[in-house]
Amino acid sequence: MTIDGTGFPAPPALVEHARRFHAEGGTPATPRVAATVLLLRPAGTDFEVYVIRRVAAMTFGGVYAFPGGGVDPSDSEAHLDWAGPDPAAWAGRLGVTPDAAQAVVCAAAREVFEEAGVLLAGPDPDTVVGDVSGDDWEAARQDLEARRRGFAGLLAERQLTLRSDLLLPWSRWITPEFEPRRFDTYFFVALLPRGQRTRDVSGEADHTMWVRPADALARARAGELTMLPPTLVTLSEVAAAAAAGGGVAAVARASADRDAATPVTPRLHVAEDGTPHFTLT
Repeated sequence: MTIDGTGFPAPPALVEHARRFHAEGGTPATPRVAATVLLLRPAGTDFEVYVIRRVAAMTFGGVYAFPGGGVDPSDSEAHLDWAGPDPAAWAGRLGVTPDAAQAVVCAAAREVFEEAGVLLAGPDPDTVVGDVSGDDWEAARQDLEARRRGFAGLLAERQLTLRSDLLLPWSRWITPEFEPRRFDTYFFVALLPRGQRTRDVSGEADHTMWVRPADALARARAGELTMLPPTLVTLSEVAAAAAAGGGVAAVARASADRDAATPVTPRLHVAEDGTPHFTLT
């Protein structure tokens, strides 16, 4: 599949699904707000991104994606030590209210800890915790994943501050209207903190890896990796941001000018020759 920032070919199954939805006058499902994080780390003069493959039994099973998931009610808890842009500033970048912005940012930080074992928090606004792979941290991560505790409670218990400045907003995608399960997903970029390492800990993944964006895209084109369009487009974007040199630092600089408030929603378009194509609007 050839895919870029303007669109991509429409697979026959999706075309038929979309046509049936519109023919039957279907009502679009309400998208669930979600967040996902591209963890990046330097690799020589280039960089790598962390991806996980969802287990077959899940929605999007067998598909490689970035760590992430839906916003949880606990993510909007108000009593949270916070470093970096405040929720009002985040609201401007994400195009939502301050309360909603806080929930999205917390969800991003929580999910990357749950699914990759990486914690974007520190004992003060200028530092980040080191290795969090010990047994006590793993027990806390499992409690968080099982919703036996909230993320704010975990940070408070450990006397940690959420480092919202380590999350860099990148884009926002909404699932097409004809899909039965829809998500309004905010994409963030984050550099892997010094002293931390990713771990294959999520029960929702059956394979994880670090891979150069260009290699991931090449393997997807060859049919070796299955990825959805938002993942493929985002990989292309971060690779392009660093193409002139600068590696992960160039990607971080590019995030400052990204529009993470206006959603991208793939829409089915049929060309004059009858060829179906999804456009990104």
